[in-house]
Amino acid sequence: MITEKDLQEAIAECEGQRNPNASTCIKLAAFYTIRHHMFGTPENEGYSFAPAPQEDKPTVNYNSGTEFSEAVYRLGVENVLPVVDELMTTISVINPRLYASVIRKLDSL
Repeated sequence: MITEKDLQEAIAECEGQRNPNASTCIKLAAFYTIRHHMFGTPENEGYSFAPAPQEDKPTVNYNSGTEFSEAVYRLGVENVLPVVDELMTTISVINPRLYASVIRKLDSL
C-alpha cells in the first residue's frame, strides 16, 4: 500500500529535477492526483487555477404569508423561477392581456 510519505517523496523528487520533461510532469500530476484522492489536499497547498470566489447571492426577504410566497421562501427563487416562467408562457397563450399586464407591472418596478 502506498503511503502519504511515499507520495511526498516522489513529488519532491519530480519537483527537484533541474530540467523536467513531459514524462516528469505527467508523473507529478499523477502523484498529486493520487495524494489528493487518497489523503485530501494539504491545507497549505492551493491551486493556481482555482476559480475566483463567488459573490454571495442576495437573499429574498419577502414573505407575504400566501401559499405561493411560502413555497418561494421554502424552495428558493432559483428553483421556483422555471415554474413561473412556464406559467407565464402558458398565460401569454391563454390570456395575452393578463400576460401584457404582468409584464408592464414588472417593467415599472
